Amino acid sequence: MVSTQSEQSRLPFLGFGLGLRPEYYQQILDEHVPIDWVEILSENYLVPGGRPLFFLDKIRKQYPVVMHGVSLSLGSTDPLNLDYLKQLSELANRVEPEWISDHLCWTGVKGLNMHDLLPLPYTQEAIDHVTARIAYVQDWLKRPLLIENVSSYLTYRQSQMTEWEFIAQILNKTGCYLLLDVNNVYVSAINHGFNPHEFINNLPTTQVAQIHLAGHTQVANYIIDTHDAPIIEPVWQLYQDTIKLLGPISTMIERDDHMPPLSELISELAHARNIMKRVTQQEALMYES
Repeated sequence: MVSTQSEQSRLPFLGFGLGLRPEYYQQILDEHVPIDWVEILSENYLVPGGRPLFFLDKIRKQYPVVMHGVSLSLGSTDPLNLDYLKQLSELANRVEPEWISDHLCWTGVKGLNMHDLLPLPYTQEAIDHVTARIAYVQDWLKRPLLIENVSSYLTYRQSQMTEWEFIAQILNKTGCYLLLDVNNVYVSAINHGFNPHEFINNLPTTQVAQIHLAGHTQVANYIIDTHDAPIIEPVWQLYQDTIKLLGPISTMIERDDHMPPLSELISELAHARNIMKRVTQQEALMYES
């Protein structure tokens, strides 16, 4: 079994990374792009060959890699997909990632894939169900898993606790880590009317291992997590407050549609880097005084 929180410490700080997307393969290889690491979408590389693996094999020689998936469906009542786990393990053996992540959600039931990241009811029954499945996955992969908080647009009447309480119990019971999507916290906070700082302030601090930053879209009275726009100022402010609380956390920019020139994403990444540098310097001055 993977160790519990009391037996482990925070995962290493990787710096500032980007989601590896096909539009940028060649440019990342040809230029000295100021990124520290890349995150791959695992499902795009679960093939025996082809263009994605060709470029990945080259890029991983230059940059550390983390794997990020969308298919574990940890909250589903369907059995875990052992064929998928086998493929994931084989890819991890090839890529040697710093870590592997997926989402705290369900994506389908009775063999039907909804192709969406659907939220769970925040109940003790759901905690028991998810923790057993995370333990199985971690033992299969022989490494700790990162789970990501998803954006949501509905709540369940059955929920017995807040989302952050739900996440904290799962982290503590399994020894897994959190991929904290700051934009998702903001999106869900606006959609459901809670304080995003309360979410951040109540997480187990040593188990937050990675941060996602992304843009979203306003649709009527809701915000949709679309990953197709620049990061907005309130999300940058929430990121700054998160770093003040948690300290340096490996940070990544996600972009999946309306792909801009790579230079625009590098500029956003530089902004994240400057925020962390400024916060760290301020904390150091306060400590010295």
